[in-house]
Amino acid sequence: MSTNFNSNLQQWRLYFVFFIIVALLGITGWKVFDLQVMNNEVLQRQGDARTVRNDVIAAHRGNILDRNNRPLAISTPVQSLALNPKEILQNPEQWSEFAEAVSSIGINPEVLRTRILDNASREFMFLKRRIPPAEAAIVLQHDFTGVWAEEEYKRFYPLGEVAVHVVGLANSDEVGQEGIELAYDEWLEGTPGSRQVLKDRNGGIIREVRINQVAQPGNDLVLSIDSQIQFLAYKALKEEVTRRYASAGTAVVLDVQTGEVLAMVSQPSYNPNNRISLDAQLEGLKNRAIAESLEPGSTVKAFTITAALESGLFDTQSIIDTNPGYIRVDRATIRDPVNYGDSDLERILSKSSQVGATKLALAMGQDPMLDVLKRVGFGQSPGTGFPGEAAGLVPNHSRWSNSEIATLGYGYGFQVSPLQLAQAYMVYANGGIMKPVSLLKVESRDEVVGTRVISEEMAATVTAMLEAVVEPGGGGTGTRAYIPSHRVAGKTGTAWYYDVERGAYDDENYISLFAGFAPVSNPRIVTVVTIHEPQGEEYGGGQVAAPVFADITAGALRILNVPPDIDSDSNIRLSEKSIPENTQLSMLESLP
Repeated sequence: MSTNFNSNLQQWRLYFVFFIIVALLGITGWKVFDLQVMNNEVLQRQGDARTVRNDVIAAHRGNILDRNNRPLAISTPVQSLALNPKEILQNPEQWSEFAEAVSSIGINPEVLRTRILDNASREFMFLKRRIPPAEAAIVLQHDFTGVWAEEEYKRFYPLGEVAVHVVGLANSDEVGQEGIELAYDEWLEGTPGSRQVLKDRNGGIIREVRINQVAQPGNDLVLSIDSQIQFLAYKALKEEVTRRYASAGTAVVLDVQTGEVLAMVSQPSYNPNNRISLDAQLEGLKNRAIAESLEPGSTVKAFTITAALESGLFDTQSIIDTNPGYIRVDRATIRDPVNYGDSDLERILSKSSQVGATKLALAMGQDPMLDVLKRVGFGQSPGTGFPGEAAGLVPNHSRWSNSEIATLGYGYGFQVSPLQLAQAYMVYANGGIMKPVSLLKVESRDEVVGTRVISEEMAATVTAMLEAVVEPGGGGTGTRAYIPSHRVAGKTGTAWYYDVERGAYDDENYISLFAGFAPVSNPRIVTVVTIHEPQGEEYGGGQVAAPVFADITAGALRILNVPPDIDSDSNIRLSEKSIPENTQLSMLESLP
């Protein structure tokens, strides 16, 4: 009986095991049938999640071009290497070869290993961004699991530091950070697209499924800058700043006919294509020509003369007694280098007499001076739209002391940017008409609408006086700005450097300035040069800034093919600027 019981038990166990196996097979079969036939979209979604991806299609950022369509900023196709930290860690057998490959493109394998471990829970991490395709191929050729490349663009600046203060720069994501890149970021940036792609287990694209959204490239932007004149100005300024051991410098060149900025350079500068040392070059980021204000010094005496003539208290024949070469105003003593004695207005301007300018300012008061300064644009933003554009500062005191009025007459007590100073001198070049300045190319001069701020006769009179400042043999302070082929009108300036930290003037350091235009017979360009804290025995505007002005202006006139208005062999003027007859006569009679 026991034998039958054991036999039945074994048979029951066999049936039970068989039943369990059949049940499991049935359940498995049912599940497979359910997933493959009845609910196959579940597996499809899971599969797609592992092989189908929505990739971003990078948009091409618009190019920045100069007025002759030469590139100033362009976006070039590059590749960014990316990896999946999880997959890298799951395939340790490839690490040795992988480490060797990444080290060949300048990546420290140990540093990379630390980064991967720190991001072990993530599925995406950039290995190296925006590198040439040839460099990316060094890694990609090994087909490492979890390593792939993404298409991107990299901003490149062909002129480098020559034009960086105008063009600015964009960051690694091609978002504008400085200059025109920042000001016109929305115009330049494109709209990224999207595409659905099928990828293999290494992240490589097998095929493109469809385009979800087409990438829209950014818009190109044409600036007023002339690359040739920009390079010329940069070279001349940098050489002088270096030679004088100066702390900084600026140069601005404007087109008289349109108000376009043909060149704008600042020192110190930096190379936007070299981001490694960018943090150490923060001092060079500032576009001093447009974003920095300074006291214009004696360059403002042209406007003092204008205000004096407009006041009716003086004319071109008026004689100012500057004896004995100094004057006491309140508690200050204002001096000339030498005693200029009895001087007419032209002599006061050409010799840059502080005493003469002081007496003119005190005689007419502050209101005529302030009126002229505001009319030519001081204290107002030039309106270029450039980030950080300085409006300068023109004071509006309820009470004015005699010393404040006096300093106003020779360029202290208010601040302007080099661009504002250039725009103001453009008024004389345009016969008394003020024109807006532009960093964008103006297609037609007819588009530029000017505003008359001083009379044509007044502009001609002061222009003739400014020409006397430069003429060789005339004893003016600006003879080093003379150009043998073209008539030049301009004014020197030498201002004490204001030490912000001390809150006082530094009487051992100066800012040297020169502002002027050429050719006088038919003005084409205005140039302003400033040199900050030149070292050595020479520091005056006529000694330091005027030669730079001459180099830049002469070169720019050649580039623009402006015909000479001086016979360089005989030094005879080939043409005369239109000046009313009575004004010419009075000027001749008043020559010292």
